[in-house]
Amino acid sequence: MTTLQNTAGAAPAAPSRSLWALGWQRLKRNKVGLASLWVVLVYLVIGIGGGLNLVGGHWADEVGVPYAPPNWVQESPDDVLPPEPAAKQLAAAPVIALSQAEDPIGKELAAAEKHVGEYVDHSPARLERLPFGGDLQGRDVIQKTLKGTSTSLFVGVFGAVFSLLIGCALGAVSGYFGGKADDFLNWFYSIFTSVPDMLLLLSFAAVSGRGITTIISVMALTSWTGTYRLVRAEYLKLKGREYVQAADAIGAGSGRKMFIHILPNISHLLLVQFSLLTVALIKYEAILSFLGFGVGVREVSLGSMLAEAPSELIQGYWWQMLAVTIAMSVLVTAFSLLVDALRDALDPRAVAK
Repeated sequence: MTTLQNTAGAAPAAPSRSLWALGWQRLKRNKVGLASLWVVLVYLVIGIGGGLNLVGGHWADEVGVPYAPPNWVQESPDDVLPPEPAAKQLAAAPVIALSQAEDPIGKELAAAEKHVGEYVDHSPARLERLPFGGDLQGRDVIQKTLKGTSTSLFVGVFGAVFSLLIGCALGAVSGYFGGKADDFLNWFYSIFTSVPDMLLLLSFAAVSGRGITTIISVMALTSWTGTYRLVRAEYLKLKGREYVQAADAIGAGSGRKMFIHILPNISHLLLVQFSLLTVALIKYEAILSFLGFGVGVREVSLGSMLAEAPSELIQGYWWQMLAVTIAMSVLVTAFSLLVDALRDALDPRAVAK
């Protein structure tokens, strides 16, 4: 005999939550991961502001004297050099005056003196000190670092997006269809992975030239292999699941099954892969710009600022190197910690616990 239970006064069942909602709940409990997320969001705001010239838009203005020291650095007496004896002798030496007829450029000088007032420099006087110092041209290091961070983030984020698209498309085709398509794409993948990443990157960059658009394209074309391997493995595992068979039974096409039914189930893995690629491509951009294959000469990035550091350090000007080190260290560390937190939060096995 079946016993019926009275459920009139029972509490309603809790609504089921998606993987993303459960992952966000776990991420909020991870204090380090949440703090890293806020740091990354601040950097992204700086990147967007730099792209719109709202942040670091005046980085090229020569507002200070060459190598203007930071305000918080006290000059020591040893930094003030005594006047050169040769300069004293030169100042005391008699000046031999030439007449206009004897001077070979006397006529030109006389004509130029009539227009001296037109060439008066009305720009404000350059500052002897800047909040975080200046570079060789007297540009503010803070403005330069903000603009350079924006450029590096732009390269890293968009390079990771295009790399993810290439790797995801090739991996989906290879894993879903298999057969000759899988064999060909695996052969193509093996060619890319047989060459060291940095050598391949430098080869493409040397042929393509410099510039932000070029470096994004080069990075996307050389860094898709990890995404391809990940997506291919997931498609091989998921293409035989029940929901894919159900979609096939109702007449869904291959494209719909690949990108509507299977792809959303690996989106959490792609998010982690995107974060990993962004960190890696920011480092690669710094290396390429340091070696002279990165952004153009009229642009600035963290890598191009690092390229100026060796000659400055030899002369004792260390503040630009310090600013770049702080900006890049905080950015890469926050991204790396966020990747670890996302991996733990979005792992279905961990979320189910």
